[in-house]
Amino acid sequence: MLKQLFLTHPIAMKRLLEIGIPLISWGIITMPLWLSVWHPAVVAYFVIFFMVYWFYKSGMVALNALRSYLKLSAHTRVDWRTLAMETRSAKNIRHLIIIPEYKEPIHVLRKTMENLRKQTFPLKNLIICLATESRDTESQQTARNLQKEFNNVFGDFWVTTHRLAPGEVAGKSSNMAHAARVCVKKFRRLGYDIGDITVTSCDADALLHPSYYSYLTYQFLRDGKREYHFYQAGILFYSNIWELPIPGRVVNTISSIFNLSLLSQNSRLINFSTYSLSLKTAHEVGYWGVDVIPEDYHLFFKTYFKKGENVWVVPIFLPILVQAAQSTNFWKTLVNQYEQHKRWAWGVSDVPEVVRSYVLNQNIPVGDKTIRLFHLLESHIVWPTNWFILTLGAIIPPLINRNFSRTLLGLHLSQISSLILTLCIVFLLIIIILDARIKPARPHDYARWKIPILYLQWITLPVVSFFLSALPGLDAHTRLMLGKRLEYRVTEKV
Repeated sequence: MLKQLFLTHPIAMKRLLEIGIPLISWGIITMPLWLSVWHPAVVAYFVIFFMVYWFYKSGMVALNALRSYLKLSAHTRVDWRTLAMETRSAKNIRHLIIIPEYKEPIHVLRKTMENLRKQTFPLKNLIICLATESRDTESQQTARNLQKEFNNVFGDFWVTTHRLAPGEVAGKSSNMAHAARVCVKKFRRLGYDIGDITVTSCDADALLHPSYYSYLTYQFLRDGKREYHFYQAGILFYSNIWELPIPGRVVNTISSIFNLSLLSQNSRLINFSTYSLSLKTAHEVGYWGVDVIPEDYHLFFKTYFKKGENVWVVPIFLPILVQAAQSTNFWKTLVNQYEQHKRWAWGVSDVPEVVRSYVLNQNIPVGDKTIRLFHLLESHIVWPTNWFILTLGAIIPPLINRNFSRTLLGLHLSQISSLILTLCIVFLLIIIILDARIKPARPHDYARWKIPILYLQWITLPVVSFFLSALPGLDAHTRLMLGKRLEYRVTEKV
């Protein structure tokens, strides 16, 4: 019956899910207010359950981040070029690097190119594609300047210009789709087998580790199911971490360590920001979506439901440094950070399509697709709700229901919650230590008297996580529920 509803009423079912999923988030947030009137004990047990869940999640993030750090430390010392070139077919592998850009400062793009120049894999096997937008009036001049500088450095340097077609949404995803199509035509004219080519969706400010393409080549050649796999390195928002105000440093450190932890959680790892896959795979599934904003998760699930349960993300234990959202002053930086997290949270707009594919696709085992859908729903629902339950959940029931406040559970609810959250400090300490070990060295012009602030800044975590995580997440959910579409907003670079 459910399948029939999706087939006969696709638009109505999609809209129902767009309303229903954000309503779940709002229901969880407001539950202590309305349910405490009738069933405060139910709210109390839910809060305690959530606290225990948060303790477990915090522990998993910290311990998996530690595992990833140890692997990353070891893998950065491996001679991946030698390992890759020991395979005869390594010389046949080409790596297409698509860099979608819209009004990016040329110094940011130049820095990305200069960093790619440091790759240990033969540079003649790397093909750069600068994917520009026709809406950007300065893009052609920028492309010409960069092409002149780097045309003889790599195997080739192509430039594509994307013009929005009817039904397309402006943003990285539609630009990537256009650029990849153009490149496939070029490769075929040159006589290349696209099965021997990887494509990297590379953010304009992404600084890949010098061994990235040697490591990727090694993995790609050894991978018997490479047509099913994405390849993801650790995305660390550390390029400009020392230049950020305290709120920006805190939220980007948490994001970086979280990304690092995902490398050791295969069942939860999904390609994000800058990642690679077989160009043949991208071609077979119809490339990136042209009518979506969150392109990474969308491409993953598009591939998953087309090619089946063998679709996974293979971790590459090397760092990719990217810029955290920043602007010209404190308040503009916070606004920029807020908008970036709201755009990431807009990934919730993908969930209705994933649910639809879940129902209609009968070829993938129910258990496998259920676990994938659960992880997706969990991440998107916990994102905007966790702050409210963790900070206010234990306080509200006794305030709303005075009778409950005189019960044993009502009297001890806040104490139980505080104890569990206090235990989470152990995991926060692991995150702080890992951050100190991973992030770039302190610049010489960073005053020594500011060093204690690096540790005191964690006191601001409850406030920062509300304004720069929970609130933008709730903003995205509410927009989806009200049918107000989000337009792609390029993260400002300075």
